[in-house]
Amino acid sequence: MPALDHDLCYRALASRDARFDGQFIAGVRTTGIYCRPSCPAMTPKPGNVDFYRTAAAAHEAGLRACKRCQPDAVPGNPDWNRRDDLAGRAMRLILDGAIEREGVPGLAARLGYSSRQLTRVLAAELGAGPLALARAHRAESARALLAGTDLPVAQVAFAAGFASIRQCNDTVREVYGVSPTELRQLARRGREAVRPAAGTGLEHGSTTVTVRLAARAPFDGIAIMAYLADHAVAGVERMTGAGAEAAIERLVPLPHGQARASVRLDTERPGVICTASLAAIADLAPLVARIRRWFDLDADAVAIDAALGADALLGPLVAAAPGLRIPGAIDAEEALLRTIIGQQISLPAAKSMLGRLAADLDEAEGLTPAAELRPFPTPARIAENGGAVLRGPATRRRTVLTTAQALASGELVLDIGLPAAELRERLMAMPGIGPWTADYVTMRVLGNPDVLLAEDLVLQRTLRSLGAGGTAKQTRALGERWAPWRSYATLHLWRAAPPIVRRARRSAADAAASTP
Repeated sequence: MPALDHDLCYRALASRDARFDGQFIAGVRTTGIYCRPSCPAMTPKPGNVDFYRTAAAAHEAGLRACKRCQPDAVPGNPDWNRRDDLAGRAMRLILDGAIEREGVPGLAARLGYSSRQLTRVLAAELGAGPLALARAHRAESARALLAGTDLPVAQVAFAAGFASIRQCNDTVREVYGVSPTELRQLARRGREAVRPAAGTGLEHGSTTVTVRLAARAPFDGIAIMAYLADHAVAGVERMTGAGAEAAIERLVPLPHGQARASVRLDTERPGVICTASLAAIADLAPLVARIRRWFDLDADAVAIDAALGADALLGPLVAAAPGLRIPGAIDAEEALLRTIIGQQISLPAAKSMLGRLAADLDEAEGLTPAAELRPFPTPARIAENGGAVLRGPATRRRTVLTTAQALASGELVLDIGLPAAELRERLMAMPGIGPWTADYVTMRVLGNPDVLLAEDLVLQRTLRSLGAGGTAKQTRALGERWAPWRSYATLHLWRAAPPIVRRARRSAADAAASTP
């Protein structure tokens, strides 16, 4: 990971450019404070300021957070999804709570390194080791919960991932210079905690929490909600409202059990508001990380739109829809199985088939959902009983069952800590999975910004309608000029597709891959 350019960072700091908030930290040696780039305080002299990639690095340098600009109250660093190196992959797992659940040895094992080597690389590239990075993330999570919820401090401590209330108190005092109660008053500054939306059915209960999750502007939340609505499976997901009032509700698998979560667009500022009923308060931090990936809240929309908007072909599409986001995956295994089951058929038919699969498996196993929502079937359930209820061509049923068995047995592992190339390679090695499926799942599971679905028939036909090349080879060549934002180029081209073209489900390459 290249070193931060001091001159460039200082120019951003001097101009108070909010576009860089969350992407680096400005630490002022003379005051012992670190700030976000847009801090309204007097700009320090160049020789008195250092720049850090993470708050953890600033903590390690002996600095504490600015009480005025609250540098942790910003969307996360987009580098963690954009970069495919060890540091980026490690940060995705740390933000998901891997260290709290598995410790540094578990994190290192998932990344394929020793604990010592991982610590050395992260310290060299991010200025802090994995424990310090996890500690900083816990402090940031605590600040967000204190600012945005009415949870007692004791619950905030465990929700943020701290092992004890005392550890939370000590860390908050060290990082912010105030107690958790004082930090709550400071962070709110006249704002009330966000409340659950009426009618979610999640307003009560000791483990029910509502949090506001900020996005980088511009944020086309309406478009991503429309995408989720188009793909929502009856019985598994419930959509309410439309446009700016849209909301989606579903069960989310988390380390301590299923959470029932309802996510709606924030009408006051870019982002979403999530209300969740949790099996354990410690699941809140992983839930927040997964919702952020689901809605691609940390994407650097300004940089993406500037790069693609300058392209002669994509410019008008970007101008018409600024701030498009990658619809992420709430669960990697579910995303893969849903993609396979929905191939070669229309979107309505795919949704109907997926809904029947979930309902039929419950019936076959004698299960009755406790509420109107049911979880999407796990790979183990599909592998064991899916053969009796799956419909469609024999080749697709065989691919679904083979993939489910591989996932259930651990032969196929999908992990947000994987490099994009390795995840794609693992998928392509499975019988019946072709390049379109591998690329689509890689884009959604990792939030990888540079995946071009060159074999996608919709993409090819849209390009032809715009007077550009329409073959996979031509599409790949054309896509070279859209790097490193080819996933977003794909989304813009899908959005521009004529309605009749959108009914295409997958490419001939994947159809061939499913043929024995």
